[in-house]
Amino acid sequence: MARRWRLRNKLLLGLSLVVGSVALLLSGTVQGLTSYVSTMNTADSKLAELLLLDDLKPAVSAVIAPTDVQPRLPSVLADQLPRADEPRLTRERLGRAREVFEEYKKRFQDTLARKRDPDPYIDSHLIQDIDKSFDKIAEAIDSFSRSADVGFNTGTLSSNLDLKREHDRLLRLIDELRIEIANDMYRRITESRRHYRQSLWTVSGATALALLLLFTLLYLFSSWVFTPLKQLQAGVNRVAEGNFSQPIDLKSGDELEELATAFNDMTHRLHDIYLDLERQVNERSRQLVRSERMVSVGFLAAGVAHEINNPLASIAFCSEALQGRLNDYIRRNPQESEVIAKYLSMIQQEAFRCKEITSKLLEFSRVGERRREPTNLAELIQSVLEIAQHLQNCRGKRIIFQPYTHVTAGVNAQDIKSVVLNLVVNSLDSMDDGGVLTITLVQRGPVAEMVFADTGCGMPPDVLDNIFEPFFTKNRTGKGTGLGLFISHQIVDQHGGQIEARSPGSNQGSTFTVRVPIQPVQAAATDANPDILPFGTVVKKKAVAAPQTEDGLGHAAA
Repeated sequence: MARRWRLRNKLLLGLSLVVGSVALLLSGTVQGLTSYVSTMNTADSKLAELLLLDDLKPAVSAVIAPTDVQPRLPSVLADQLPRADEPRLTRERLGRAREVFEEYKKRFQDTLARKRDPDPYIDSHLIQDIDKSFDKIAEAIDSFSRSADVGFNTGTLSSNLDLKREHDRLLRLIDELRIEIANDMYRRITESRRHYRQSLWTVSGATALALLLLFTLLYLFSSWVFTPLKQLQAGVNRVAEGNFSQPIDLKSGDELEELATAFNDMTHRLHDIYLDLERQVNERSRQLVRSERMVSVGFLAAGVAHEINNPLASIAFCSEALQGRLNDYIRRNPQESEVIAKYLSMIQQEAFRCKEITSKLLEFSRVGERRREPTNLAELIQSVLEIAQHLQNCRGKRIIFQPYTHVTAGVNAQDIKSVVLNLVVNSLDSMDDGGVLTITLVQRGPVAEMVFADTGCGMPPDVLDNIFEPFFTKNRTGKGTGLGLFISHQIVDQHGGQIEARSPGSNQGSTFTVRVPIQPVQAAATDANPDILPFGTVVKKKAVAAPQTEDGLGHAAA
């Protein structure tokens, strides 16, 4: 698998290509400018040398004046002039020519110091030869003067063959030097043209390469940086709008892809947190609605229970008293005995049935004190199951109890028994013959967990949402008041625990999970003051008129 390119490597590659193209352009430009400046400097120095050589040649030519240009003098003077003034005049003219040559040598040394001569070798040798030629001319003049002084030489200096030959050689050397300077300039210009062509090709190629590189880098950076950044921005905007379902699909193979992957992971976790919060909000909302209903129902239950309990007691007592007083009448009219006994029995049964309902309502309102003591939950559940196995709806069904640990929790045993019995009875009612109820007991940290899983009719989602509501029932037997699970939820909640119901759907069984803390929570206000309901409502107790005699019946019933 090829090594994935990091974003910094891509940026370094683009930067290197840009720097390379700029360096190539600069090198071509600098080369052309350098060649141009060097050529101009060389031409400037060599032109100055040529101007000095132009002054030098006439000065050297005038050292020996031609014979045809000498003035006509008397014969006596003509014979005496070469011997007297001609050598002096020649030396003076030679000195002026040498001064011009010395000025040229200074200019040449300046050219060498500034490195403006492309080939100083030949120039240096020619300058040395010219120096020697000047020396030889001076020696020839001196030799002519000495010969003239002793009278050996009667001719003119300009007709001296050695001087004339050396003079001609000097003029020739000066012409060669001028030609060499011209050649230096030509070579410098030729080299400058070559550098110019090289610079032109370099700059042209670098310009074309820079343009190609510019468009290539624009395309590459569009796919490497700009497009991924747009995708990241679009993904962030989607998340900001609350859309968590569309992740960022980025395959750039660099840090931006890692950033997109990390952002997708963060979005997934954020979505999970969002769903969990939504679930908790919905659950808390349902609990709040349920609590509000519980407040209303609890207050109503307490009031109704206190108000109805006394009349029900009076009705039951009156029916018993009436049954005793009708014994004589029954003996006199035996044909009416069966009907009277039947109706009196019905009055008593229904009265006690109503009293039982009010007792449950009073129990729900938690008016009485509830003490919590360490209780072995395994033994508690087992005692409930011993009672439940004798129930009629338990026939043909199995109950499996699996206490994985022996858990002792600080609870009110009677309340928890009521919860366990209610859940067991509901599970048995929901199952057909052959159904299985599995009860497990485990300890999870500071919490005791009881799970009741049956294979019964199950519950759809709408039933699960309202299963703990007061007076809500979906019992298959058609019986029940809808207060069992509601009271069980209230009991578990007062213990500081939780009760949950789950079901995959209809005909797929149900699972109820009860969790209560091992250590008892702080007692509610009702435990300290039985006159205060668990919802904060003070109940003004009425004196219960417990009729003891027949004389009190009328007063109690009034």
